[in-house]
Amino acid sequence: MAERIFGHIPNVYEGDVFESRLILSHNKVHRPTQAGISGSQKEGADSIVLSGGYEDDQDLGDVIIYTGHGGRDHNSKKQITDQTLSDKNLALALNCQNGLPVRVIRGANHKSKFSPEYGYRYDGLYKVVKYWKKKGKSGFNVWLFRLEKVDTDNRFGFEVKEETPGYSKTSRTAVTQQRINRDYSLTIKVKEIYNSHCQVCNVKLYTSAGFYAEAAHIKPLGKPHNGPDTLDNLLCLCPNHHVMFDFGGFTINDDFSLTGLEGELNINTEHKINKEFIRYHREHFAI
Repeated sequence: MAERIFGHIPNVYEGDVFESRLILSHNKVHRPTQAGISGSQKEGADSIVLSGGYEDDQDLGDVIIYTGHGGRDHNSKKQITDQTLSDKNLALALNCQNGLPVRVIRGANHKSKFSPEYGYRYDGLYKVVKYWKKKGKSGFNVWLFRLEKVDTDNRFGFEVKEETPGYSKTSRTAVTQQRINRDYSLTIKVKEIYNSHCQVCNVKLYTSAGFYAEAAHIKPLGKPHNGPDTLDNLLCLCPNHHVMFDFGGFTINDDFSLTGLEGELNINTEHKINKEFIRYHREHFAI
């Protein structure tokens, strides 16, 4: 089975247009040639296609309310049965739980002002920020997923300037795209090591899509910190302690005792934390 890639596909950029689903699949942007969601309920969803869509979909550009899979009559495109939080729908829920991005592709048949004129256009990465169940327009339960665009610094594109009211020739300036390429398998790995228990409070949160925890970088990614996306720079934390850690509510000492909270950090023997990163965090975030 081919490896599932969460994030950008090498040499594929936002705005790239593909003539058919078969070509999309060949380029690994969206592997299924028919299904709208690519994913599994054990790993998560790596891509979705908006094309024709479900009647409860809403496409607002940088925000998409995406209707889950199942229960639709393929001829009328109406819901005829309830959807369940399983299979491809559970895959999207796992993205929300684990912070995994999903590639979004819009097709020309998708009824939205954001759709391309022809073919299928890759429109970048989105994150699944929440999901819920409601009665859809046809009276059956559907699962809805709120997707929000993931910002990237200096997205590739063009800056268009209108020189005169007479619509004279416009000038275009190419912009280089810069990406922070995250290894999302590490997010899964650090949660597996601790079985989704917080390393600070040992709490394990249960949700409809399974247990929930967050992977926190000790030395933050991106400018100006430029921390590495490596396992020795990650912690498994509950949401409360993740926020506290990111904003200096507590820090970690070299012996893994805590400053700002009582106790010490739980360390599994499979998880080696680089003390250089916890020193950096103390230096830059301690009160």
